[in-house]
Amino acid sequence: MSLGTFTHSDALSIGVELELQIVSRHNYDLMPCAPDLLRLLEGRKLPGAVTPEITESMIELSTGICSGYADALAQLGEIHEALVEAARKLDVGLAGGGTHAFQHWAHQRIFDKPRFLQLSDLYGYLSKQFTVFGQHVHLGCPDADTALYTLHCISRFIPHFIALSASSPFVQGEDTGFHSARLNSVFAFPLSGRAPMVLTWQDFEKYFGKMMATGVVQSMKDFYWDIRPKPEYGTIEVRVMDTPLTILKAARIAAYIQTLGRWIQTERPFEPCEDDYLVYTFNRFQACRFGFDGNFVDPATREHRTLREDILRTLMRLEPHAIELSADGALRELLADVGGRGNDAQWLREAHTRERHLPEVVRQQSARWMSPMP
Repeated sequence: MSLGTFTHSDALSIGVELELQIVSRHNYDLMPCAPDLLRLLEGRKLPGAVTPEITESMIELSTGICSGYADALAQLGEIHEALVEAARKLDVGLAGGGTHAFQHWAHQRIFDKPRFLQLSDLYGYLSKQFTVFGQHVHLGCPDADTALYTLHCISRFIPHFIALSASSPFVQGEDTGFHSARLNSVFAFPLSGRAPMVLTWQDFEKYFGKMMATGVVQSMKDFYWDIRPKPEYGTIEVRVMDTPLTILKAARIAAYIQTLGRWIQTERPFEPCEDDYLVYTFNRFQACRFGFDGNFVDPATREHRTLREDILRTLMRLEPHAIELSADGALRELLADVGGRGNDAQWLREAHTRERHLPEVVRQQSARWMSPMP
């Protein structure tokens, strides 16, 4: 089976997907209300879509094609308003965050959809443990080879995206010590990790054909890579982010990815090679475990610096591209996070230090997500 043609898309267009927690407003545990939420939203015209996820305590929103930060934020805002209205009718809460702080995986229900039931049969209890919540960003590429070049160049910034979005310090009632514990659940899947080092679509089709021949995969959906090409959309999809606590943060991270994409596609600053991945899993782990204070090894120079230093250095380098995309304001807000305000994992830990009660932490993070946009 061939992957087919890489669909044309507008270069540097973006799309944002967010997986959300559905929580009870009584005890703030997860609540299996996705079918009811979807029924309330049936027929409502939205700029994107709201769809089920693998368990009934999750829901996913996705924008349409966005030209940039302002467009993405506007679309997210409209979908956010519709979701909050539906949730209030059901007397449930919605929340960001990469993990729920104290839910137990065994209590989750698989959503009644053929693909989800198939995954449950294949992966067993891992499917319910996959009740974790992420942000995905699609980046438009003018052609297939540019998509693969962009994918491998942007892979060196995966630790940036993890540290900026990290919002999953708690798992099943315990502080894990990680900024992003969510990605530990993703690691368990056999087809997670990184894409193979191929730089032409012809070579990628050969790789995909070999994987098809093994019977292990049937489509690109079977790969849980950190970044994967999506030929049917003409994009690459960045998949490592935790769902932020606000749609403002989600839109800012999407703007960062778009700005990096513009720099990479216009200046072509790197020559990707297999050796770039020598430090990939080390850098990725450091971001998950320590956030901005993690150690980052430059894949080209082997220089060591903190992730904070590398993100700040990159944001400064991107300023002209951010201005061209009208994303400079969004990136300045990320700069403030890195420079001292901290990420969402820090916010959650500070809330727990104050309250000493995880249901109250979830109540506050739900209130934060459901509040009107400023």
